[in-house]
Amino acid sequence: MTLFRTVGPAVEPVPLAQAKAHLRVTHESEDDLLEGLIRAAREAVEDQTGLALIEQKWRLVLDRWPRGGVVKLLRYPVSDVDALTVYGSDGVPVVIEPERYGVDRVSRPARVQAEMPAVNARALNGIEIDFTAGYGTDGTAVPEGLKLALLVLVGHWFEMRGSFGPDEQPVSYPAQFERLIAPFRLRRL
Repeated sequence: MTLFRTVGPAVEPVPLAQAKAHLRVTHESEDDLLEGLIRAAREAVEDQTGLALIEQKWRLVLDRWPRGGVVKLLRYPVSDVDALTVYGSDGVPVVIEPERYGVDRVSRPARVQAEMPAVNARALNGIEIDFTAGYGTDGTAVPEGLKLALLVLVGHWFEMRGSFGPDEQPVSYPAQFERLIAPFRLRRL
């Protein structure tokens, strides 16, 4: 099972102006650095929580359909399953119609259950599920705790940038960041 982003978010959940206000930076000379830190902090929050903060497209690739018939989509919240495609052993794609699969968007992780066609799927990466995940197209619906965690991380990295070389980054994650994202981490029993 392989999961990768096919289309990234169009904006960041925290705008540059908000990050600059949080850091009390009034000049523009470090805007590029701050934009990079915001992007890196969003990616860190998403990686550590399994969330997609801003709407983005993902693809989950499977070798075979699981025995129970249910596939877990490993990014949340899922707004739509865009396509479910099975590649035959001859490489010809068969697109599964939406009425042949169901999507549980409420559970975390979201799940897909499908009636698989009688296609002899190729052995490796024969099934692709394309889906859209995220709290929306801008940062308004992103939980405030996650936006604050992002700002804390940007601030920490901004302050530590001169103490350590580029090859030693990121330096660390502050305890406040860990506490802020803890409620959003997916817990496994």
